[in-house]
Amino acid sequence: MKIERLVTGELQSNCYIVWDENSLESIIIDPGAESEKIGRLIDDKRLTVKYIVCTHGHFDHIGAVSEVKKKTGAKVVINKKDIEIYMHAGEFAASWGFNIKQPAEPDLLVADGAELLAGNLHFRVLTTPGHSPGGICLHIQGVLFTGDTIFAGSVGRSDLYGGDIEDLKKSFLRLISLPPDTEIMPGHGGHTTVKKERILNFFVHEI
Repeated sequence: MKIERLVTGELQSNCYIVWDENSLESIIIDPGAESEKIGRLIDDKRLTVKYIVCTHGHFDHIGAVSEVKKKTGAKVVINKKDIEIYMHAGEFAASWGFNIKQPAEPDLLVADGAELLAGNLHFRVLTTPGHSPGGICLHIQGVLFTGDTIFAGSVGRSDLYGGDIEDLKKSFLRLISLPPDTEIMPGHGGHTTVKKERILNFFVHEI
C-alpha cells in the first residue's frame, strides 16, 4: 500500500491518495481543492481511481470533488447523514468567504462497517459523528484516515451545523480504542498514532 498526502486549499486540508502497488487501483480521500495538483499525481503514478471518499460534507474537504470525478470517472462516496451539508457546501463556503464548485451528486452512500475495495486493499468504514452528523473514517492495515474527527492533540469542532459534542465524545473513544500502533492520518495537520492521542490529546480530559 502506498499513501500520498497533498495539502490543499487556503484551509490547508489534507487530501490522501492511497493505492495498491500491483494493480494501481486507488482511492482519493477528501479532495478539498487544487484539482490540478491531485490530477498530476494521478497521472504521474498512472493510477486508476475507483472511489472519491468524502469523510464529511464540509466545503474544505470536497471542493475539488466535481473536477476529480470528471477526470477519473470514480464513484463519489459519503455517509447519507452528511448529504444535506454536502449538497449545500457552496452556500456554506460562501458564508465563510470562499467560493467552490458545487460537488457532484454522490454515487454511493455508506454505513458503518461498509467495505471499499481498490485492488487488494480493503478499506473499512467507521461512522464517527460529532464534527458533522455523517462523519466517517477509513481503516486499513493499521492506518486510520480520520477526516476532522481527531487530529494530533485535538479534535474537530462540534459547534458547526449538525455537530454534536456528545457524539464526538463517543467517536473519539471509539477511535482511541483501536490498537495503539494504529497510525492516524487526519484531515488537517500531521499524522499521529492512537498511542500518542491516548496520552497527549486534550480531549481525553474532557470525557
